[in-house]
Amino acid sequence: MMMARNDPQSLKLGPGERIALVAGSGMLPKSVLQSLIAAGYRPLVVAIEGEAAIAEAPASYDLLHLPPERLGQIVPRLKGHGVTHLVLAGGVATRPPVRALRFTPGILLHLPRLLTAYARGDDGLLRAIIGYLEANGIRVVGAHEVVPELLMPEGCLGKVRPTAADEKDITAGITAARAIGRLDIGQAAVAFGGRVIALEGIEGTDGLLERTKVLRNHGRLAGKNRGVLVKCAKPGQEARADLPAIGPQTVRDAHDAGLSGIATEAERSFILDGAEAVALADHHGLFLLGFNGGRQ
Repeated sequence: MMMARNDPQSLKLGPGERIALVAGSGMLPKSVLQSLIAAGYRPLVVAIEGEAAIAEAPASYDLLHLPPERLGQIVPRLKGHGVTHLVLAGGVATRPPVRALRFTPGILLHLPRLLTAYARGDDGLLRAIIGYLEANGIRVVGAHEVVPELLMPEGCLGKVRPTAADEKDITAGITAARAIGRLDIGQAAVAFGGRVIALEGIEGTDGLLERTKVLRNHGRLAGKNRGVLVKCAKPGQEARADLPAIGPQTVRDAHDAGLSGIATEAERSFILDGAEAVALADHHGLFLLGFNGGRQ
């Protein structure tokens, strides 16, 4: 059963303030948008082309499409729409080559730092982007501040519980996920038999689970089910962007990969469309666990 969360409309804007949503891929941007509208705001949605699937709705919000290579020109557009607060939500699968990026003159002082971060991991880049936005007077708000009800609660959801063998896999997965997180590589790992068999790379969790599915044909794993997907925030991660997320598709992919369950960090990861995710997990016999961030 899903646990009750805090007030999802915890964000409070004052007179003359306006919020924008920079929307990437996945379900999270739509959830954030729905919550902002329900709170009585009229946000500006900046939909990243090739990533976000946001439909026109002029009665509820303003929509601006922007290709990834022109995100360096976003501040004047935000200012032109009176934006004072901004939420970053959703994924961006690809980064355009540096030579394709377009900038405004006002970004030049920040350009060396941004270009250095661009060549590194996601967390480093997002920190640099947040610093640039806030240096220009735009406060960055975490998606978890807008939709705290979507944060993963601690404990098991649904009917299935991890076995003693699963617990060993969870522990191994947490250690590995945190190790690659410290290197700003990824947020997830798959463990089987008390050892890690796959780590998340730039292809994301979908790609990790697809590789795990292929590994089932490997001689040492063939014919064996179980194993656990573990996701957790990177140590020291900027919480206002890119917190881990799972949803119904994650459950489907984990089942297809022969796993016995999914464990994600409680209060530091999202569970999207939670009712459907739990129902699917119960149907497929998978556990969904929110583990305490202090667990080793």
